[in-house]
Amino acid sequence: MSQRFQVELKKLVDNSYEIEIGEKLFPSLIRDLQEGLVPGVSKFAIITDSSVEPLYGQPLLALLRQNGFVAELFAFPAGEPSKTRETKALLEDQLLSHSYGRDCCIIAVGGGAVTDLAGFLAGTFGRGVPSLNYATTLLAAADASVGGKTGVNTPVATNLIGVFHQPRKVYIDLAAWRTLPVREFRSGLAETIKHACLADAKFFEYLEDHIGKIVSPAGELILDPETCEQIALHNCRIKYEVVEQDEHESNLRQILNLGHTAGRALEAVSGYALLHGEAVAVGLVIQAKLGVKLGYMTGEQAERVAALLRRAGLPTEIPDAITNRMLLDKMYTDKKVRSGRIRFVFQDGIGAMKRFADGSYSTPVEETTIMELLEEIRG
Repeated sequence: MSQRFQVELKKLVDNSYEIEIGEKLFPSLIRDLQEGLVPGVSKFAIITDSSVEPLYGQPLLALLRQNGFVAELFAFPAGEPSKTRETKALLEDQLLSHSYGRDCCIIAVGGGAVTDLAGFLAGTFGRGVPSLNYATTLLAAADASVGGKTGVNTPVATNLIGVFHQPRKVYIDLAAWRTLPVREFRSGLAETIKHACLADAKFFEYLEDHIGKIVSPAGELILDPETCEQIALHNCRIKYEVVEQDEHESNLRQILNLGHTAGRALEAVSGYALLHGEAVAVGLVIQAKLGVKLGYMTGEQAERVAALLRRAGLPTEIPDAITNRMLLDKMYTDKKVRSGRIRFVFQDGIGAMKRFADGSYSTPVEETTIMELLEEIRG
């Protein structure tokens, strides 16, 4: 006869944190640490990549040490191909070899790949240590730095292995945007446009009216300060409102995957030759045109989405080297797949999302329907 014992572990956890938006926020970060933002920490580990290390990693390391903090810097090669379990293991080994333990704090300095990888590291090292995100790219500001989703890529799928780990604070440094390569900045605009598509028609119109104040028709960065601040604020607000209601992506948070069913697949099959935002831009167009086919938005609305992406300097067509079959097969690795069926989230016009009869924000789409659409896009 067996015995049973119920383990009651119900508790209320407050994962709230502040997002600070401004220019050159290192002094603010130091002040926060001095005022006890992360109590009980004796060592800090700056995690960054090879591109950001000289610009922001080393200066922050020097500043921390000048102010009496024990800190070291650990960098990995820049780029999405480095966002792997292998890189995470290397960083963990480096931390261990430098006697880091549960009394440390991780400071992620960089773009989305850095915050994803460093957040995953913080979520598992010592079974979870505090972390801060210092976002230096529009992509990190728009997406990766808010919401606590962390993860790594594998040859099979992107971001399928990770944890939810909320940072103690996020710093969005608008001055850092001026140091970005043009292509990388435009990549970040894709997530910004995605947020407008899914939650805010007025913000979409604002982007239509102001995109020329951020990037010129020739593709050069203009970065009007007021427009940049508005973009950062709207991105954070939209993502926050979704995450607040569904922190662990049980349903509503799926809407943040708008454009990502096809986008992540494109990113992977391109061998990451396409930047994340570039792949998402094409994914948004595929989703919009599929939405027209299924009656969720008009052809005119889908064209507005594609036109805004083009004005941002983003691609809207599938690269010739990627076949429809390759793309469709890779969609089966998307984390929304259930019972072997590809699922999409869809816009309901512009500024809202389609909710289906079962209450879900994602719905299965038949392979034949997707393939027909892909063939139509190719013309």
